[in-house]
Amino acid sequence: MEETVRKPEISKYTKFKKVDGATYRRVNEFLRKRTYITAREWALARLCTDFRTRGGAEMTFIGQHLPELVPFMQESYSPQAVNQARNSFKKKVNKAGATFFYGAMCGFFTPDELDDMLFESGEVARFLLEVEGTSLDIDEEIDIEDRITRVMRGVGEAARIMLEKRAAADLVESGERDQARSHTRLKTSNEISDLDETG
Repeated sequence: MEETVRKPEISKYTKFKKVDGATYRRVNEFLRKRTYITAREWALARLCTDFRTRGGAEMTFIGQHLPELVPFMQESYSPQAVNQARNSFKKKVNKAGATFFYGAMCGFFTPDELDDMLFESGEVARFLLEVEGTSLDIDEEIDIEDRITRVMRGVGEAARIMLEKRAAADLVESGERDQARSHTRLKTSNEISDLDETG
């Protein structure tokens, strides 16, 4: 009975139609050139977002109807396999975020380089949304970009202050080492002079 009720819901789902006819392998190659996620993770992350209820994503429904919902997915998945792909997606996003923030905070990139990276990343994200058939309201898109920009400016400023403090501390430490060496050399010189006078 439930299957019959939800058939229209499945037929109305129009995501990924732009890659209809593409094989899983081709979609995977397409993603690998631009991101760290696989075609499986991309599809299931999208489905878990679109078929989310108050109790969480509908793992069983998504897995059972996977080939009907996503053209390049040929087999049904168990709820456990759906959840595994979902968690894998989350872990990769977290690692990518940590890597990016480390690059931003360690001073390796200039502010202009970070701006360029954010722009390029945004372009790739928009392209993927377009390919999968997800449209964002223009105000929502601008709001997301503004929030990311504010966060990155804060990260950049924090990194600048941290690096300046570190450089100042290194300078003080270097000065103390030089002073200690000078004191040691002076003491040694005095001891040699004392020996010469004694001799």
